[in-house]
Amino acid sequence: MSIPQGTIKEIEFESSELNETLTLLLYLPASFSPLFNYSLVIAQDGKDYFQMGRLARYADELIDDGEIENIIAVGVPYKSVKDRRNKYHPQSKEHQAYIRFLAHELVPWIDREYPTYEVGKSRALMGDSLAATVSLLAALKYPNVFGKVILHSPYVNKSVLDAVNIHEFPHLLDVYHVIGDKESNVEISDMKDFLTPNRELHHLFEKKGFHHFYEEFSGGHSWKYWQPDVKRALQQMFS
Repeated sequence: MSIPQGTIKEIEFESSELNETLTLLLYLPASFSPLFNYSLVIAQDGKDYFQMGRLARYADELIDDGEIENIIAVGVPYKSVKDRRNKYHPQSKEHQAYIRFLAHELVPWIDREYPTYEVGKSRALMGDSLAATVSLLAALKYPNVFGKVILHSPYVNKSVLDAVNIHEFPHLLDVYHVIGDKESNVEISDMKDFLTPNRELHHLFEKKGFHHFYEEFSGGHSWKYWQPDVKRALQQMFS
């Protein structure tokens, strides 16, 4: 028997914070009804999560099997490598504006247009590499808006560790955090060793008392390894 497929559509979204129009990807499950409430996942690197990460397909499977609650997923794609870095890197010029866009514009719009629970614990941010970094920093800044964060091999520097260390409300945030055991020499980034700072981040989550899941998978810094983990991440956060 085939699994009922949800719908994916593109939405043009005008952002005042970013002063631009973004093309969002919106996933609604096959059984979507305005009579029910839905949890929300917002993916940075949105097009990558929908295509290479198979986010919608995994959501279809898990919802059909009754393994997760009903969710709506929104993907926020980047326009170029430069655009991605400008918005996601902690020291970039549009980083704070992008975080404000998520909390002040995107979430209120979704809550107006779709039947969500409108509470932080029903919302997750997710991302890979730099997209994971901005997801984490947004959740740390707005823990009452985003109560869950899914991190696939985040870029971690001192400012990220400092943000976690000074965070005063670790009980508000559930963290799913994975990193590859072959990520000590990543060629595509200015920071070669992802593994060591991610281990530091993990230990800091433990020290601060965050509710978190951590695992080092066998593999490197690519969608070959993140893709199969997307399904488990959804299970962990929305079961």
